[in-house]
Amino acid sequence: MSQTPREVVTSCLRFEYPERLGRDVWYLPWAEQNHPQEVAEIRRRFPSDFGYSVNPFQPSLRAKGDPMMPGISIDDWGVARANLQKGIMGEVHDPILPDPDHVDLEAIKPPYETFPTDTEAARDKVNRSCAESDLFLFAPAHQPQPWQQYQFLRGTENAMMDVMHPENGTIEALAIIHEFNLRNLEFWVQTDVDGIVMPDDWGSQLQLLIPPQIWRDLFKPLYRDYCELAHSHGKFLLMHSDGQISEIFEDLAEVGFDAVNSQLFCMDIPELGRKAKGKTTFWGEIDRQHILPSPDPQVVRDAVRKVAKYLYDPSGGIIAQMEFSLGTKGANVIAAFEEWDKIHEEGRKTIRRS
Repeated sequence: MSQTPREVVTSCLRFEYPERLGRDVWYLPWAEQNHPQEVAEIRRRFPSDFGYSVNPFQPSLRAKGDPMMPGISIDDWGVARANLQKGIMGEVHDPILPDPDHVDLEAIKPPYETFPTDTEAARDKVNRSCAESDLFLFAPAHQPQPWQQYQFLRGTENAMMDVMHPENGTIEALAIIHEFNLRNLEFWVQTDVDGIVMPDDWGSQLQLLIPPQIWRDLFKPLYRDYCELAHSHGKFLLMHSDGQISEIFEDLAEVGFDAVNSQLFCMDIPELGRKAKGKTTFWGEIDRQHILPSPDPQVVRDAVRKVAKYLYDPSGGIIAQMEFSLGTKGANVIAAFEEWDKIHEEGRKTIRRS
């Protein structure tokens, strides 16, 4: 009997020899608006193994507008975003803590009002949606992102200065964000969702945004708390970060992230394999900046083979993931999945012979 998508992903994360590799494509609204036929073909041939449970949280009274549409929108924390292009996430327009010399803790208002008022009924609603799906389901509300949330509140320039000299209220502000994240996770880990995903971007194209030791001092303990809470309830915790994050990759595996989604081609892939292969699952990705926009699908197949050479094992540790964003060619997404299927079948044959 074939494994369900949930079983495939779970086997990948646990290194339990999945019958095929887990699949995941992130479609920006831009892709669906501009390439609907290609998106439909990919979904038909290589449907994603991931999804989200129903969301029982209440809408924020502060949120306004659509961050994926041109114009100004307001998020759940009251932060204004500006967007110039349809289908792409806007940038922070007006941080609510703009003073470069002082973090106004009284101005930080986590959106606790969005939490369900009837917790038992909300969990029952989530559990029913999980029972009705065979996908690996994530929690859909308030994904923990302490660094990005701090940036949104302060603005990027202030945030970068703050972490270098955190005496102006930075530590206290992070504690407010952290407490909200823990309260949110405490709800979700007591439901039947399979996992939590954390999107926190840490890298530029060339290096970590802040010195690694400052990251370890300020943020690693927060991440450890999230992993311990998730694992204590049998949930998986998956991390996403853009950019060059090789300096903290081992730390992410050490604190307990079951998978890390990262821009592999910003980093030294052989070195990543030496650091983290077998310790966490590599949840993609195939480069969306140069390779997926390439006019030659063979470039994509070669890239998949490069990742497999250093990171793949038939027991698991790989999820075939990529993003369909600006410039991506649908044929290249298909070529990548076809190549991953070939690689995994070659791996399974090797196991059968041994």
